[in-house]
Amino acid sequence: MDKTITLIRHGKTAGNIEKRYIGVTDEQLCLSGEDEIKMRHYPSADIVFSSPLARCVRTGEIIYPHSHIIIIDELRETDFGNFEGKNYLELSKDRGYIEWIQSGGLAPFPGGESREQASKRVMSGFKKLIEMSGEKKHISAIVHGGTIMSILCTLFEGDYYSYHVENGEGYTFDLSSNGLFHGLRTRSFLR
Repeated sequence: MDKTITLIRHGKTAGNIEKRYIGVTDEQLCLSGEDEIKMRHYPSADIVFSSPLARCVRTGEIIYPHSHIIIIDELRETDFGNFEGKNYLELSKDRGYIEWIQSGGLAPFPGGESREQASKRVMSGFKKLIEMSGEKKHISAIVHGGTIMSILCTLFEGDYYSYHVENGEGYTFDLSSNGLFHGLRTRSFLR
């Protein structure tokens, strides 16, 4: 049986507007973030999954108000460690940040996760999502930018950052009955 999977990045938070590293911080959507989500048109879903963080859960409640949202803890954002809550300007002279940038983002965040660790955790959560979706054909997951990049880079290969999407945007792809993922399409979900 074919399935259609839509990954949606949560709406904007104050930290997103200020370009801060917001990973494990349980930040709420800001009012403009809620308004932007309400103005977009999202695909219907037979089943809805979410990261446990409030910004994802609230986005899911806005998009799918009549759906029960299933939380998968492993779909949470990367733990940015010592960089959490800071932006690049505040970190620009930090030695650990400079070393992390020089690694191409592959080194672990000081006091946090590496991209590899986060991707491994996220893919464990994605496997749960597939298993828990059962016979449902239209699956939506409200998650984080890093979560989306981890899933798509693993499934479709290519550069991790090439799968970046803005808040409220995402990707849709298909899972065929033979277990192959295909048909990746970027979605802005505009009316």
